Amino acid sequence: MGPWPIKSLDSISSERFLAALASGRPVYDLETLRRYVARDIELIDEVGPDVVIGDFRLSLSVSARVAGVPYITMTNAYWSPYYPRIDYPLPVLPMTKLLPLPAAQRLFRWAAPYAMQGHCRPMNRLRREHGLPSLGSDLRRVYTDADHTLYLDFPSLFAAVDPPKNHHFLGPVLWSPPTPEPPWWTNLPQDLPLVYVTMGSSGQAGILKSVLSALAELPVVVMLSTAGAAIPSALPTNAYAAEYLPGIDAAARSNLVVCNGGSPTSQQALAAGVPVLGIASNMDQFMNMEAVTGAGAGLLLRADRLDIHAIRTACRRLLTEPSFRDTAQSLSASTDPAAIQARFNRIVANASSGR
Repeated sequence: MGPWPIKSLDSISSERFLAALASGRPVYDLETLRRYVARDIELIDEVGPDVVIGDFRLSLSVSARVAGVPYITMTNAYWSPYYPRIDYPLPVLPMTKLLPLPAAQRLFRWAAPYAMQGHCRPMNRLRREHGLPSLGSDLRRVYTDADHTLYLDFPSLFAAVDPPKNHHFLGPVLWSPPTPEPPWWTNLPQDLPLVYVTMGSSGQAGILKSVLSALAELPVVVMLSTAGAAIPSALPTNAYAAEYLPGIDAAARSNLVVCNGGSPTSQQALAAGVPVLGIASNMDQFMNMEAVTGAGAGLLLRADRLDIHAIRTACRRLLTEPSFRDTAQSLSASTDPAAIQARFNRIVANASSGR
C-alpha cells in the first residue's frame, strides 16, 4: 500500500472519458460533478487535510473551497489562461474524418467558442449552486482554477506563459508503473537504432498496425508496449512486444519514441534526451505536441490523416536529422528531479500555511 492510506473516490470510466473526447462532448455533466463534490467533501471531512492536491479532478475547485481547505491543482502549461494562443488546434472529431481539413478547420473555428461555453456550463452551474463566482467561457480557467496551479512541463517550452504568483512551473514529473522486464529486455540487438512505441491508454488501436508496418521497412529495432491491450498476433520480425514496459527506462534506452502525443510519454522521452513522434487524436495531445514541435524536439502527425509513408518519413527524419536529438538533449539537461521535489515541497508548505 505504500506509506499513505489509500481511499477510493468514484470516477467515470475511462471508456466514457475517451468517448467524450472523441466526440467533442463535455467530459462531465452537472449531475456527475454534483456527485463528485458530495464525495469529495465527505472524504475531506473524514481525513481533515491541511491541503488538497488534485490532477484533473475538476470538482475539487468547488469542494475544497466549500470545505475551506487550500487547493493545489496539477496541470499542463498549454491549458494556462496566461498562455497566449490564437486558435485551439483542430482535434480528431467525427467531422474531420468526413470533411477536407480546411473545411473542417473553418467549421471548427466558427463552432469552438460555442462548444467551449458548453464545456464550461456544467462547472459554472455547480459553482453558482455553492455561491462561487463563474469562471466564464474560457475552458482553460475551468481546467486550472485553484489556489495554486502547478504546471508539470519544461518551462522553456512555454516561455510565452506569463502567470500570476499563484501559478508555478514545477517541471516534468516522470512516473511509470512498476513493471517486470519482459524476457527479451536484455537480449535486444545492439547494432540498430531502438524505437520505443506506445500509443498509451488513449491511443487508437488501429494506428498501431500502420506504425508497425512503417517501422518494419526501416533498419531499426522496435520495443512495443500495448498499454494493456492484446499483443498483435503477427509482429514484424524487428519488433519485440509486451503489454506493459517500464516506460522511463524504455524511453531512456531508445533513439526515438513514437506515442499518441500526450505529455506523460513525451516528457519521459524528452527528459531522456530522445525526440518524439506524436500521432495525436484529442486536443490535449495536439496542444502538447504544438509545444514539442515548436521547440524542434519532435514531429506531429494526425491520427485521422495517417499513412505508412508519412510515418516512415517522419521516423527517418527524427532518427537521422541531429537537430531533433540536440533539442531533446538540451531539455534533458534542464531536468533536475531534486529541484522539482524541493519546489513542490515549498509550494505545498506555503499553501497549507495560507501564503
